[in-house]
Amino acid sequence: MTAQPTQGGAHAVDGGRLWAGGAATAVVAALIALVGILLARGVFDVPVLAPKGEGTWGDADTPKYALWCALAALVATGLMHLLVISTPRPLQFFGWIMALATLAAALAPFVANGSTSSKVATALINLLVGIAIGTLVSGAARSAMRNRRTSPGDPQTRY
Repeated sequence: MTAQPTQGGAHAVDGGRLWAGGAATAVVAALIALVGILLARGVFDVPVLAPKGEGTWGDADTPKYALWCALAALVATGLMHLLVISTPRPLQFFGWIMALATLAAALAPFVANGSTSSKVATALINLLVGIAIGTLVSGAARSAMRNRRTSPGDPQTRY
């Protein structure tokens, strides 16, 4: 797939390359969630997403949580694709959106019921997943974006 110029935008994007990076990011996000839960439950004996009696792997919520993290990476990839083809400075907008979404995800456990250790562990996992998604999708987008060639008379060539 070759990069296609965008309508009125300053970038062309190789969608296949961007979405391949997004798919890889989804796998990484799911694995961060699984490793985080295993670490919290198995090493630190913190009940994350399930009561202590459920063991190291937890209950059915563990794979669901990992899948939600993977889905978040795919949604972030879709958002990035939309930003690249429609906005100036798409990486800057994406960075702000991801920072605020990650902050919200890290704070969310503190408004739910549970032990403080469970809330902290879940917040840390959410924080790591958000950072991974933000940095990996941004990197995939940088790799997939190409500056559009413009002529000297084109108003978009200024600055």
